[in-house]
Amino acid sequence: MAGNNFGQVFKISTFGESHGKAIGVILDGCPAGLPIDEEYIQQELDRRKPGQSKIVTQRKESDIVHILSGVFDGKSTGTPIAMIIYNADARSKDYSHIADKFRPSHADFTYYTKYGFRDYRGGGRSSARETAARVAAGAVAKLFLQQQGIRINAYVSQVGKMELAIPYQNLDLSQTESNPVRCPDPEMAAQMEEYIRSVRKEGDTIGGIINCVISGTPAGIGEPAFDKLHADLAKAMLSINACKGFEYGSGFEGVKMKGSEHNDVFYTEGDTVKTKTNYSGGIQGGISNGMDIYFRVAFKPVATIVSEQESVNEAGEEVKVVGKGRHDPCVVPRAVPIVEGMAALVLADHMLRQRMVRVDF
Repeated sequence: MAGNNFGQVFKISTFGESHGKAIGVILDGCPAGLPIDEEYIQQELDRRKPGQSKIVTQRKESDIVHILSGVFDGKSTGTPIAMIIYNADARSKDYSHIADKFRPSHADFTYYTKYGFRDYRGGGRSSARETAARVAAGAVAKLFLQQQGIRINAYVSQVGKMELAIPYQNLDLSQTESNPVRCPDPEMAAQMEEYIRSVRKEGDTIGGIINCVISGTPAGIGEPAFDKLHADLAKAMLSINACKGFEYGSGFEGVKMKGSEHNDVFYTEGDTVKTKTNYSGGIQGGISNGMDIYFRVAFKPVATIVSEQESVNEAGEEVKVVGKGRHDPCVVPRAVPIVEGMAALVLADHMLRQRMVRVDF
């Protein structure tokens, strides 16, 4: 199976299935001597793990990470870092009723069509549980980026039609983790949480949007053609389960502006070149310009609902499908650390390609 690798220099390979023995990741290309804070890696996984609040799936997984190689005396050795997370609370029987049926809007049909075989237990390899491995690797990338003065902060800005329209510059992003929705505005967070609860009671699901801000990226990171920095960020985000859209900078709203309004005017502050506005989202010509990089990621409603739906089985016969098991009514609260982790993997990879790095021993 292709498509299990990501990155060129700072690169990962993930493995495992939702209901297999474990999931994990091999991270290659991490510079030697980087302090590896295992508690920090675990904290990042705790932000993503199931069962953390009443508005997410109640599957009980501790998601304890075990580092198997690549770290000695608390520092990276420069060799591949292998991390594994054992599955503990898989209930495969919850999926026996769809062993030969295709759930609407899942990867069941496309996976079966491509391979002629599928692991129906929780979606197997196509399950969002695979993202735990990405978060573990992304945590190492974030530790690396912190040494370069780069910070990544994502937060929930929209659930359904409920939108937090306040610019990120006017928000206290330190409040993001103060509530289960991961929205930095307490009042909006409470409304979003209540809405998610009501949708769950209806047996339905809802989508949402995550905003992400990357600060401290030096100018000159990225490539001018196919490996544009924003293109790699888009690929990273769109590879996350349930992601349906990506926009950076002014995004689609930029089409409403004239060039004279949209152009970011340069000025100097000391020895640093800056822009008076940042409609470019910190990236011009595929290369960072030193301003904040910011983007938005849209996630669809979770496909598994408890209402009966029409579908077909592997024989092409019309059948009825009813969702069972434990599922998120809205994925965006748990997707925040995934967005941050994937963004970190992209930035770490591009920084190492450019060799604009330092490691403090």
